[in-house]
Amino acid sequence: MSDPLIRELDHYVVLEPGRPQELLSAADTLAWLVQQLQRLPVLPADLEGLADAPSRAQRLLDTACELELEPGVVVQWFAVRLEPPASLS
Repeated sequence: MSDPLIRELDHYVVLEPGRPQELLSAADTLAWLVQQLQRLPVLPADLEGLADAPSRAQRLLDTACELELEPGVVVQWFAVRLEPPASLS
């Protein structure tokens, strides 16, 4: 996510196979990502060097929008804006 405005977003749509989409706050999305990472038998290489699960989840939130939990099972998250930024209103 190279657009700096994306980092100002505080809500995400999360998608899990077989479940309806959910709209979560940024904090809840981080907690959701921590749970998803706990399901992995092996961490992705770019996350292994990070100190803890919240740091890994934050890295994913900042740099990706999907995580493969097992072959063919992928969870996704997408930033959404619920209100226009103050500078555009």
